[in-house]
Amino acid sequence: MIGMAPFEQVIARFWHADEKHGMLPPLTQDMIAAAEGELGVTLPADLLRLLRVQNGGLVAEAWDASPAEANFYAEDHVPFDHLAGIGPSHNAGAVTLLDTPYLVQEWDLPSPIVLLSGQGHYWVALDYRACGPRGNPSVVWLDDEMEQELRLAHDFRAFVEQLASSASYLN
Repeated sequence: MIGMAPFEQVIARFWHADEKHGMLPPLTQDMIAAAEGELGVTLPADLLRLLRVQNGGLVAEAWDASPAEANFYAEDHVPFDHLAGIGPSHNAGAVTLLDTPYLVQEWDLPSPIVLLSGQGHYWVALDYRACGPRGNPSVVWLDDEMEQELRLAHDFRAFVEQLASSASYLN
């Protein structure tokens, strides 16, 4: 593993400072309640803390990869260059957490999950299958093309704390 940073250190510099792609309007408690109702799950408090700083968008280069077992993408990590925010599904130009039900059906993904990041053939997701809709979900990598599933972390906080720069994985 490349290294770990405390959640408080990561949250302070998590978002890409110069890029606005995928950023949605500021998060409100009403938006959170509506999203949890629509998705049928309780979202992790630490995810909501990040989304209150900025509601979706590109992740800073310091945190754009997660360690992982060998997969089609790399021998030792998977990409995490953006994090979906909470906003209307099919928002122009940005996938949001609320697009999850459509994308799960479209890509024949397991359920119940909430998609955090990805691009069709692969996803980083909150996995509620073991913990139930009100539990603390693990974070998984789902590769639809290769039919591979990897557990990235036991919960969202642990996932964020293990993020590192994708450049740090290059030899």
